[in-house]
Amino acid sequence: MWLVSAVALIAVVAISTGAGRSLLPDRDAPDPSPSATADADAAAESPRTTPESLQEKVPTGPPTPPPEPADIRESITWRQSTALGLPMSGGRLVDGVQLPSSGPGFVTWDPVLKEVPNRHWRRYGHDDVVRTVLNVVDRYREEFPNAPPLLIGDLSRPRGGDFGPQWGSLGHASHQNGLDVDVYYPRTDRKLLGPTTPSQVNPRIAQWLVDAFVATEPQFVFTGPSLGLTGPPGIVQALVNHDNHLHIRYYNPDSAG
Repeated sequence: MWLVSAVALIAVVAISTGAGRSLLPDRDAPDPSPSATADADAAAESPRTTPESLQEKVPTGPPTPPPEPADIRESITWRQSTALGLPMSGGRLVDGVQLPSSGPGFVTWDPVLKEVPNRHWRRYGHDDVVRTVLNVVDRYREEFPNAPPLLIGDLSRPRGGDFGPQWGSLGHASHQNGLDVDVYYPRTDRKLLGPTTPSQVNPRIAQWLVDAFVATEPQFVFTGPSLGLTGPPGIVQALVNHDNHLHIRYYNPDSAG
């Protein structure tokens, strides 16, 4: 009997001193949090990642870019525009169309910041004018497949109106109703910059551009006085500050006259 009591006493001492593993619950230990339990359950249930599945996740090449429209015209939000007033006085543009910042054969040029592309609010024109410009760009690409892109400058502001010096640099005396567009002469050094001197202008392409835009039946084509570009009198006119670009103005298709 005394032997059984001694064994029981040794077991109690072992439990109280930690010499053995306690079979009693630790009432001071915190309960596991729900989030910890959920994480443990999720980890237990998730399948192991095999080398094969890792290999499937590794890209095999550069990402495929979204397909470009077959024709830049497909990316344009077309509207039936209305030109009000005059290009130089009281002009407004209703439902103007924004020329894209760039496309096959052209890129837009900001004459104030002197960089490409032009800011979005300087690229609105009458829908007829935007279509005409893109048609000339298509002809340019066919005629000069190895030439640099055409630089297209300012058209009008989104709703037209004054486009004077407060909008940067010299501003425009006209460009008020979406019927004006500036096109920069390609440079002999092929840089995508507006020419700064007449000697930088490619004379052959510059004359071709004059002829191409004259064929679109504009009201005026203003050219630089130092370039010697020619065309029908009364339509092609030399104008100061145009030695680096053509300025094409169209008749108002919405005018009753």
